[in-house]
Amino acid sequence: MTRPADALDHWLLPQLREREQAGLYRSCSVYKGYDGSAGTSAQGRRETILCGNDYLGLATDPRLVRAFEACAQREGSGSGAAHLVSGHRAEHEALEADLAAFTGRPAALFFSTGYMANLGALQALLGRGALVAEDRLNHASLLDAVRLAGARSLRYRHADAAHLGERLEEGARLVVTDGVFSMDGDVAPLAEAAALCRKHGATLVVDDAHGLGVLGPDGRGSLAEADVDWADAPVLVGTLGKAFGAFGAFVSGSAALVEALRQFARTYIYTTAPPPGLAAAAREALRIAREEKWRRERVLSLAQRFRDEARSRGLPLGGGSTLTPIQPVLVGGSATALAWSRVLEEHGLRVTAIRPPTVPEGTARLRVSLTARHGEADIDRLITGLCEAARRYPVETVV
Repeated sequence: MTRPADALDHWLLPQLREREQAGLYRSCSVYKGYDGSAGTSAQGRRETILCGNDYLGLATDPRLVRAFEACAQREGSGSGAAHLVSGHRAEHEALEADLAAFTGRPAALFFSTGYMANLGALQALLGRGALVAEDRLNHASLLDAVRLAGARSLRYRHADAAHLGERLEEGARLVVTDGVFSMDGDVAPLAEAAALCRKHGATLVVDDAHGLGVLGPDGRGSLAEADVDWADAPVLVGTLGKAFGAFGAFVSGSAALVEALRQFARTYIYTTAPPPGLAAAAREALRIAREEKWRRERVLSLAQRFRDEARSRGLPLGGGSTLTPIQPVLVGGSATALAWSRVLEEHGLRVTAIRPPTVPEGTARLRVSLTARHGEADIDRLITGLCEAARRYPVETVV
């Protein structure tokens, strides 16, 4: 008799082999001693990490660590329950007030992760069969949220305001977009989207996970950069584990929106609240991000240096006109992307190959992303490694 575990493996193993043979297999790399720019691999190699999201270099800032430790000493290592049971603590409440103030909105709600924030918010706002216009290159959590809510997706061409207008003419009443697109590093046409939503009476939802902390006055994100008032983009999703170097996520907007999410967002109601120490660390990160603008200036200056050097050498650089820390190097095929990543490892540089289904077929890339803790020498080494990779493994055009 076949054991259930054997039957399950018999079904799964061919799928895993197929993925590996297609060059799409993924695995975790173990690092220790991360200092904001580099870490030590399991093989004992010190590698400069140029593919993370710690844009302001706060993930290892001792001030965040001290805030986390002090709160943990008072409140313990975990919250022990969901927010609506007994897990909501003073630090959670204070963080929500700080997030509302930072984003210039009346209220905010703290979620465990950005994925859960998007699923919870859209599930609460959408009815089954509702028409939603969404950028075709939105983050997976946004695409999944619309699908799992049972809504009907009307995808529009990437960052194409004219096509978005057509979708609104078809009856969409909710527009969902990233602020900064995580794999392309470009910024959505938010001013145009907001104007179209006003014209058609639609609600604009923006996930600004990669814009908050980096773009706009005081790092208030891509909406602030585009001078879009919060009332014209009434639902803002943000994360705390990227530029802010902590963990968790939030949705901010009107008091009514936040109260509705507290009542109806299943991913908020039915999960344990994050440790209060994380909220304390995130509050300290918000303070630092507001006060130390040199961090934003530094990371964007490095991104400009990389962009200029890459283009001068004919490297296949993507990205939009607005400068962000995300600078994709487009190489085409998955095998080529893996080969380029291995060449960079030979130079002591870690840049992960991004392949389908994360990005469309034929657009595999190295997603270079920079932090305020990197230096000009890191950029120079990266350019040298990429030029060598381009010589050894020419860019592959895949149709």
